[in-house]
Amino acid sequence: LFKSSKWTWLFGWLFHVSLLLVVLRHLRYFLEPVPEWVVMIQPFGTYAGWGMAIGLAGLWLRRVAVPRVRTISQVSDHLHLVLLLLIAASGLVMRFAWHTDVVAVKAFFLGWLRLSPQALPGDGPLLVHLGLVAVLLIVFPLSKLVHAPGIFFSPTRNQADDPRERRHLAPWAAKLDQ
Repeated sequence: LFKSSKWTWLFGWLFHVSLLLVVLRHLRYFLEPVPEWVVMIQPFGTYAGWGMAIGLAGLWLRRVAVPRVRTISQVSDHLHLVLLLLIAASGLVMRFAWHTDVVAVKAFFLGWLRLSPQALPGDGPLLVHLGLVAVLLIVFPLSKLVHAPGIFFSPTRNQADDPRERRHLAPWAAKLDQ
């Protein structure tokens, strides 16, 4: 990506690094005691939410503004970006505008992990955020969002790079070439 489109690479990199920081920051809700390194990344994870939203907005703008990308974009591509943007936006709303009881949220998740369920706070943004994350977890394994394993099936990793030395033909094409 870096060689072909710097803007796509920049927005993709910004999104993925920010997503990693945000996910690592969320470990505080599932671990007790919270490791020191998770405590240290809390400020960076807070602002990584903005990076995540900016990266997603840039990638979505590319899908809409670049004619050749718009031509190959499917409805599901737009819906995935909207879903991820809504998750980021609802998280930012809870962080900066409509604060939720994070102690109760942590008690809820730790309760489920320890098989001692606790009540979940009924804040609107929290319920929206968790609902959207649940939708993402359902859609994720069945969608293009699982692009990381695709690297191992990419033709560029599996094919020899010697087209000038040797002509490569698929088995079905070889029969036609005779």
